[in-house]
Amino acid sequence: MAIELDHLILVVNDRTQSIQFYTEVLGFTHEGEREPFSVIRVNARLTLQLAPWGTVGGTHLAFAMTRPEFDAVFARVRQASIPYGDSFQSVGNMKGPGDEDGARGPGKAVYVFDPNKHLIELRHYERDPLGLGTLAT
Repeated sequence: MAIELDHLILVVNDRTQSIQFYTEVLGFTHEGEREPFSVIRVNARLTLQLAPWGTVGGTHLAFAMTRPEFDAVFARVRQASIPYGDSFQSVGNMKGPGDEDGARGPGKAVYVFDPNKHLIELRHYERDPLGLGTLAT
């Protein structure tokens, strides 16, 4: 089946802090404003549309990336002193990456909270056991 996620509206509290997190820490691109949204390009086929409507957080987003991309993002997380953990229930234990299963099977992951308390999973796969090919950038 050739269905994939095209975009996701993510409710945020502070547009500026959110843009900064998703661009400077995760390395995504801010494409500008399409009111009421701030559009963040994740890759060629996915955008986040940040909606400044207020939230208590709680949304979980898992971003898979290549090992070099993971290493670079994880380095920025540590450099920014963002609390992280090796499991979804242990953000702040400053351990990781941990071993976690994802959509493509087992991999390595770390978890952080974005400025809105959304749970962000950063992960990479050593192998592609499901034969899904390389990750799009």
